Amino acid sequence: MSFSPLIRQLIDAFRVLPGVGQKTAQRMALQLLERDRSGGQRLAQALSQAMDGVGYCRECRSLSEEEVCHLCSDQRRDESLLCIVQGPMDVFAVEQTGYRGRYFVLKGHLSPLDGLGPETIGIPELIGRVNNGQFAEVILATNPTVEGEATAHYIAQILAGKNLVVSRLAHGMPLGGELEMVDGGTLSHALSGRRPIQM
Repeated sequence: MSFSPLIRQLIDAFRVLPGVGQKTAQRMALQLLERDRSGGQRLAQALSQAMDGVGYCRECRSLSEEEVCHLCSDQRRDESLLCIVQGPMDVFAVEQTGYRGRYFVLKGHLSPLDGLGPETIGIPELIGRVNNGQFAEVILATNPTVEGEATAHYIAQILAGKNLVVSRLAHGMPLGGELEMVDGGTLSHALSGRRPIQM
């Protein structure tokens, strides 16, 4: 079946979303056109407003409608802690743990093959943030992937000469997991990061 140009355009627009292939994009487009035009109008309006109104916080570089986001403008946060994450979604994940320090959001991870070098992901801005702050500890909370590990190692090397603690999120066994179901890499991290039991 051949779609008209406007329908084809709508289908192609849905395909920019991660994980949305041709068939899913067709279902989404046709659902809105056939059964939920008012929902489609709300989606279009919300998308347009978000694209125009959401930018980046000048302090942490997370998504924000204000020049300084609500987390950075909160004076009750711990000024001695800086948590470095790969993207804005990671800020929301870390916030759920009760962490009360500051953030710095990279724009991804180092990946020379994809053209993502230190300048692209914001390493110069990170160095400026550390130099201008009063941090005692920097927490490297990049993803436990090959690229995330390389990024954490690169940042740790840069910060090695500074008078602060550089820590990395622990890796290992998931809570409630079973040993036989854990992959070798995760189990290796768990063994190397073992700690004495505190009584």
